[in-house]
Amino acid sequence: MKTNKLRCAELALLMAVAVTVLWGAWSLQEQDVLERKMIRLHVIAHSDTAEDQALKLQVRDKVLAQATAILEESGDIAQAEKLLQHALPQIEETARQEIAAQGYAYCVSARLEQTEFPTKEYDGFALPGGEYLALRIIIGDGAGQNWWCVVFPPLCTAAATDLEETAIATGLGEDDISLITEENQGYVLKFRSLELWESLRQWLKKH
Repeated sequence: MKTNKLRCAELALLMAVAVTVLWGAWSLQEQDVLERKMIRLHVIAHSDTAEDQALKLQVRDKVLAQATAILEESGDIAQAEKLLQHALPQIEETARQEIAAQGYAYCVSARLEQTEFPTKEYDGFALPGGEYLALRIIIGDGAGQNWWCVVFPPLCTAAATDLEETAIATGLGEDDISLITEENQGYVLKFRSLELWESLRQWLKKH
């Protein structure tokens, strides 16, 4: 009798582990698909002084407005990436002009590259941590706190009521929207679990 109870407990444990593994694999796949449909905006300040942090936000506003206008006609991620890549010199010049207008002489660079982001909550939606393509604006030494959001689809400039419509218009499906919005209850907890799975996946790659 005792042996049977042990076998049942072992079987239940194995089933739980199997379900967890399958859920983790499915969630990571879902996360990977989402990453390939977005371009983040990442603005990094020269330092953490109040002045440099304020400058970061001023540069952000100028670059975000310019990038949003550039991507207005983009219907998919491939077109958005191509437009931004082509516009990098102009975007960099916009940032440089704003820095000079505020009385600073910092250098600045605009890049489009894969960047690792943590889980982040915004107004009305959240994004799981992971590696996203990002338009990165690095001011001066780039040693200060950074600001990031989503430039494509333009979720950070969309009103909360237009969020779903904006996302669908630029290629996100219902599953993607459910994953990142509050319609999916407990999505932040789910993202924390995804971070653990992502850490495990990266560890397995190295060993």
